[in-house]
Amino acid sequence: MITFQSEDLVFDLKEKLKHKQWLKEVAKTEGKSIVELSYVFCSDAYLLSINQTYLNHDTLTDIVTFDQSEDPQKIEGDIFISIDRVSENGEKFGTQATELKRVMVHGLLHLLGYKDKTKTDKALMTEKENMYLELIHT
Repeated sequence: MITFQSEDLVFDLKEKLKHKQWLKEVAKTEGKSIVELSYVFCSDAYLLSINQTYLNHDTLTDIVTFDQSEDPQKIEGDIFISIDRVSENGEKFGTQATELKRVMVHGLLHLLGYKDKTKTDKALMTEKENMYLELIHT
């Protein structure tokens, strides 16, 4: 089950069914299945509070992902996305049309085991994001 909700701001993801099918296909392609995945769309302030409280990070970010999975083949987790950050980054990089989808799949890729701390890991993550962004546009 995949859910979309918002906290402390009004945001309604368009084409929810299309997004759910896409995310399930990403997981399936990676050899896993989604049991329970929650996307929470929020403000910078809300996500900063989560970042400070749970991760001891005092920085703005576009996404925080919490993995709740007990079975490595099944995806369970919560993904918090700052709509403020996504909007600003979309304008900054000229990616308004795809930035939210990129961040959404980025969070799922983390739950699928991908990392982005090293240059090599980040390159693979970006490659996967680009590949899966093509999947939703077909």
